[in-house]
Amino acid sequence: MNKSFLVKNYNRRKIAFKKGKGSFIYSTSGKKYLDFVQGIAVNSLGHANINLVKAINKQSKKVWHVSNSFIIPEGEILAKKLTQKTFADFVMFQNSGAEATEAAIKVARRYFYSIGKIKKNRILCIKNSFHGRTIATIFASGSKKMTEGFGPKVPGFDHIEFRDFKPRFPNIKNKITNNTAAIMVETIMGEGGIKTIPVKCLKYLRKICNEKKILLILDEVQCGIGRTGKFFAFEYAKIKPDIVPIAKGIGGGFPLGAVLMTKKVASAMIPGTHGSTFGGNPLAMSVGNAVLDQIFKKGFLIKVQKVSKYFHNELNKLKKEFPKIIKEVRGIGLLIGLQLYKNNEKFIQKLTNNHLLTIRAADNTIRLLPPLTVNKKEIDLAIKILKKVCISFK
Repeated sequence: MNKSFLVKNYNRRKIAFKKGKGSFIYSTSGKKYLDFVQGIAVNSLGHANINLVKAINKQSKKVWHVSNSFIIPEGEILAKKLTQKTFADFVMFQNSGAEATEAAIKVARRYFYSIGKIKKNRILCIKNSFHGRTIATIFASGSKKMTEGFGPKVPGFDHIEFRDFKPRFPNIKNKITNNTAAIMVETIMGEGGIKTIPVKCLKYLRKICNEKKILLILDEVQCGIGRTGKFFAFEYAKIKPDIVPIAKGIGGGFPLGAVLMTKKVASAMIPGTHGSTFGGNPLAMSVGNAVLDQIFKKGFLIKVQKVSKYFHNELNKLKKEFPKIIKEVRGIGLLIGLQLYKNNEKFIQKLTNNHLLTIRAADNTIRLLPPLTVNKKEIDLAIKILKKVCISFK
């Protein structure tokens, strides 16, 4: 490959792709890969989904972009679909997950400002979580690796440890002060190693937020939009948050994010409090509508639950067969992590050599993120490759 003029902020693998279809993607050299990265849980309906292709083609012949100074009918339709199927009363569209979480922070602070409690402006987060790469969200994440070199520290964030959720989660209550506006956590920590916050802890968070009269923000950028077999991962806990940032799967590969919120907090977002040049543009909204039409189709999420149960069962069989290689099978639905005893980067390279694409996470974990349309035959192929690589490590 010729010299690249791109900034070296990515450690890119030496593969490029020319086309994809469903769960598979084809390199420029003609090799076929089973893609269990899917843009990091972005291509929720796989590559080149016919319904999304039709939606883009149809809208591209009409209008691509209109300023938010005007009504955008496609956005009104998408917002209505989201509110009809979720806890939310209102939606604010963005372009990405980082923008969505940043906006969620703004909404929480603005809400307390609007009711005269201007000192309630701090957000309590999990240390070493992941909420995006903006200057505010890296400090919300509390990761030394992400914040190094980007000082001064952005104020307004306090942190708890993930271990506080089990078995000592009541200690979280002690971290809440008179200045705490909200608790913001990933329902399932993606970059952090596919760590799931237990149902009882989510229920506890809702309870203490009610008691302390603060807001609960659940970051579902990676784990939402059907990835766990329910539209939102927090639905397993049967709770209702106040604010939820989303992105990734909602656009099926097209840049799209949003912040969902209750009527109470939305009342603080009056004209001029937040904006986005491209957020909610007609092209993105048309794709989002096509994604939701498929995910909300009767039986779709039930099928995701069934196929993911099969995948988890097969992975746990593999763990029993290779107990010195696979330490733990993590996650819910099709947001899956394999924590290894062996080096995860070397493991991923061997999987790639055998035409299975995966991606790393913290805790020496690899992520398996197939499209929600994956079938058992494709899962069997992934298991076959995983087994072959495990054998090579014995």
